[in-house]
Amino acid sequence: MLLLSPTRWKDYELLDCGDFEKLERFGQYITIRPEPQAVWPRTLSEKEWLSMAHVKFVPKSSSTGTWEKLKKNMPDRWHISYELPGGQSITLRMALTAFKHVGVFPEQAVNWDFIQSGLQNMKTKQPRFLNLFAYTGGATLAARAAGADVTHVDSVKQVVTWANENMTLSELDNIRWLLDDALKFVKREQRRGSRYQGIILDPPAYGHGPSGEKWKLEEQISEMVSAVTELLDEREHLLILNAYSLGFSAMILENLFAPQHKKHLTTGELFLQAKYGPKLPLGVFGRLEKLVE
Repeated sequence: MLLLSPTRWKDYELLDCGDFEKLERFGQYITIRPEPQAVWPRTLSEKEWLSMAHVKFVPKSSSTGTWEKLKKNMPDRWHISYELPGGQSITLRMALTAFKHVGVFPEQAVNWDFIQSGLQNMKTKQPRFLNLFAYTGGATLAARAAGADVTHVDSVKQVVTWANENMTLSELDNIRWLLDDALKFVKREQRRGSRYQGIILDPPAYGHGPSGEKWKLEEQISEMVSAVTELLDEREHLLILNAYSLGFSAMILENLFAPQHKKHLTTGELFLQAKYGPKLPLGVFGRLEKLVE
């Protein structure tokens, strides 16, 4: 099992984590946000955290809250960049949302690197790439920067709009944006006989489609994996499945894939290394990669 953490982020840094919170730097701004996996004590003192941070998320319920600005120069929106292995940079808009998110899952940078290098090593002239549960589009931008024909699917209109803005900021174009339920879209693609050389899916533990469709990871992930693997080009492909859910192990992901895929499968765990202290686990992943020799 692989343990993977991004090492080339200049605009992101996990400074400390513990007591169910994390202290992070996004560009020049430092945030304090809830983190359910950080069950250990923090390394730095609360006084040190508050002296460093520009803004802190204050929960009001299990899913929403407000931001308390600790420094006057903290904006509601700003930009950060990430340099891909090929030398291209993608730019992401950050924002203080009511759901504690700011517009990026930084641990996913290792998957962006994998996507770009994998697509560029393919024999297919312009690989087709599908991003499901695509959020603000980091993986979408990495695939497009690699020259892929990219389809981006998410069920939330606001984040599809956000991802489109990130495309413009990154000086990219010609991405197909779809506001749709991921499982319904995959099943339609099955019926059409569509094939992709690259697919990533990063499903939430719970969610809803644009028409109220219910998604629960434990109940539907097996059906989704079975369906999505049928969309893979048999000649060459890569697929990434992320699972950020308490209690989900890499072994579960291994068991989800059919026997014919096992020889191309790698599983592992994503984490972020704090500058002052511990490693923060942020979910497990499974990767399929089959390239033409």
